[in-house]
Amino acid sequence: MANVVRDPKQHPDAVIPDFTKPDPLVTFTTDQIALVYGSKWKQRYFTKVEDDYFPLGAQWDVTHKRWRAYQVANGTDWWTEFYPGGNATRPTGPLCDGCHSVNYDLQAKKPSEWNVGCEKCHGPGGAHVGSPTRANIINPARLDNVSAVDICVQCHSQGKPVRRPIDGVYYDWAVGYRPGLKLHDFWELEEHKLGETTFTHFADGTAHKNRMQGNDFAQSVMYTRGVACYSCHDVHGTANNADLIKPPQQMCLTCHGPRSANGPHTATLEQHTHHQANSAGSQCIGCHMPPIETQLADVNVRSHTFKFISPATTDLLKVPNPCTTCHTDKTTKWALDALKSWPEFSPWRVAN
Repeated sequence: MANVVRDPKQHPDAVIPDFTKPDPLVTFTTDQIALVYGSKWKQRYFTKVEDDYFPLGAQWDVTHKRWRAYQVANGTDWWTEFYPGGNATRPTGPLCDGCHSVNYDLQAKKPSEWNVGCEKCHGPGGAHVGSPTRANIINPARLDNVSAVDICVQCHSQGKPVRRPIDGVYYDWAVGYRPGLKLHDFWELEEHKLGETTFTHFADGTAHKNRMQGNDFAQSVMYTRGVACYSCHDVHGTANNADLIKPPQQMCLTCHGPRSANGPHTATLEQHTHHQANSAGSQCIGCHMPPIETQLADVNVRSHTFKFISPATTDLLKVPNPCTTCHTDKTTKWALDALKSWPEFSPWRVAN
């Protein structure tokens, strides 16, 4: 998060693709790129026009090492109604930079710091730098669960500012929020009506696209039980994917495990999963965090509701389930029949 936005003039190595190889989608040169966003899944490019930045029309797919068009279609994100003219009318200040920077100034149209710096999660730090005490800095671990999770949800969610527009401008980030305040005073999560599949949600309410971990997590049992984002992730960086504190299986089994109060209530993990130990089917995230939320093309990120999506839900609401997402040669009937034969599970429960 500390290196998502980079200036290629200061960091030439930040640009991933080889611009000397022509591609019909690429109608700009490296000289026009003022900032690059991203390096893990995709990389997008922005040019500076007067006092703001605007997206260019191609993005680099890191996974497939290929160019793809970049143009948010009208009628998708809620804000496209107010910026209908495409990339040339969509400045990053109102639409992107509030999450990709610290203390973005609406009038000056610039942040005090690009990327997610300390103050993004810990609040104003001037007093703390001058005289470090616990009292003059925000530590998310000392906040109540809702306020702690708010710090992550401010950017890892789809929603709208409570007050809009602001001085005639529509923003796509929580203007005015800072750690320690209540996010719901500044930001509302994207609405969803159960049974409807939308640009942002599957019909059961699971997120349909990336950057919606907060929308998912707010629905989860773990959120209601007091688990926070930092219970699993260390945003300061780890050697594990997604900055997990431990590798995924170890992370889950910290709180869950055979015969534990939190389940699964079986003698062994294999008895719960009905898959061999260390196989993909015995990984907790395989069934409880399926990669069904679109990042780019066929590259998906994992759901954060932690609920098991039954094959019956696929039949009823067209929501992808982890069984046939993994066993692509099988049907939902095959998966349901298998689940109903497992004695540890209610035959009614697995169908819902």
